[in-house]
Amino acid sequence: MSCLFCKIASGEIPSETFYEDGDVRVFKDINPKAPVHLLVVPKLHIQSIAHLATNHGDVVAKIIYVAKRVAADQGLTGYKLVFNVGREGGQVIDHLHLHLLGGWGSKEERNVDV
Repeated sequence: MSCLFCKIASGEIPSETFYEDGDVRVFKDINPKAPVHLLVVPKLHIQSIAHLATNHGDVVAKIIYVAKRVAADQGLTGYKLVFNVGREGGQVIDHLHLHLLGGWGSKEERNVDV
């Protein structure tokens, strides 16, 4: 397994984990763009949104639901959920992941690229 997020999701590489179950791990982004910047990562390796198959609907629903749950656990009443797709879309790691960003104090701080 050479995928960085597969190694983190499996626990092979340690991370600051905020949530984990059999399908998903949520951990802190090492290059945060917001006061709270977490990554919601499925344990199943899917390269990106562009690589989803019809049988992956449950995976997408699960990571969005988990993001909602973790946002509530973090006390976030407003937040952004971002999928970057492909290099042109800003995706750096070739493993599907959802950015959960929040905790800003002002509107100006919310203008971030992830």
